Amino acid sequence: METEVKNTTSAGAATMAQKVETLPSERQTATPEVKMSASDLNLWYGDTQALHDINLDMYAREVTALIGPSGCGKSTFLRCLNRMNDLIPQVHIKGNVMLEGEDIYDPSVDVVQLRTFVGMVFQKPNPFPKSIYENIAYAPRLHGTGTSRSELDDLVESSLKRAGLWNEVADRLDTPGTELSGGQQQRLCIARAIAVNPEVILMDEPASALDPLATATVEELIHELKDNYTIVIVTHNLQQAARVAGYTAFFHMGRIVEVNDTDTLFTNPKEQRTEDYITGRFG
Repeated sequence: METEVKNTTSAGAATMAQKVETLPSERQTATPEVKMSASDLNLWYGDTQALHDINLDMYAREVTALIGPSGCGKSTFLRCLNRMNDLIPQVHIKGNVMLEGEDIYDPSVDVVQLRTFVGMVFQKPNPFPKSIYENIAYAPRLHGTGTSRSELDDLVESSLKRAGLWNEVADRLDTPGTELSGGQQQRLCIARAIAVNPEVILMDEPASALDPLATATVEELIHELKDNYTIVIVTHNLQQAARVAGYTAFFHMGRIVEVNDTDTLFTNPKEQRTEDYITGRFG
């Protein structure tokens, strides 16, 4: 993969503004902390440009939803955030993706290590063909973050609890993960992602293959996880974006048309294309 990186600092290197300790009515509203940001990001598949000048801040302990019609660049952009596009031949990228002020495309970055900081949950649940226990323990053991059996036991339990799955599988950890229901498999994949203690969790249509009950469970889990993680989710379901996301970016034809807090974007969009999309005139 050929990558050109600009030596510029991200405008999204802001930190949480210090709260003023005064009377509640006089306290200032805290500025959101930017956890990850893209600046002037462009991507080509061979000669075909798929992303055009993407600029987007993703805030700490918030959910950012990426919406837009099929083929508009949402998933392509998501894969830029943990360099999954490196695996695709003839991909060429220009621009910056910063994680806490560090450029993830710098040649010195260990891509394997990057993906422990930026985990990913895919559209279709993809548990390893291993036991539930080994699905969680595999990556920590590989990266040396859990070496003894007791450490791994604790990590497996805590990860499954955070993913809301422990009570359902605690007595059958030796069962293959592939034998779980679809919704349970997706939560197992989320538990697997958080087992290595990531900073950011990427989700590519995580509920599109699930039934309504399992979807509601995953959405509730996303709401709980945002207290500790930065989450970026691709979804075609506008109602889902409205339910789970604090911020939403509307993509169209490889560009961001509009980004805003979710309530404002859905109720008072600034761009006509945004209004046309969320009201169903195209998409």
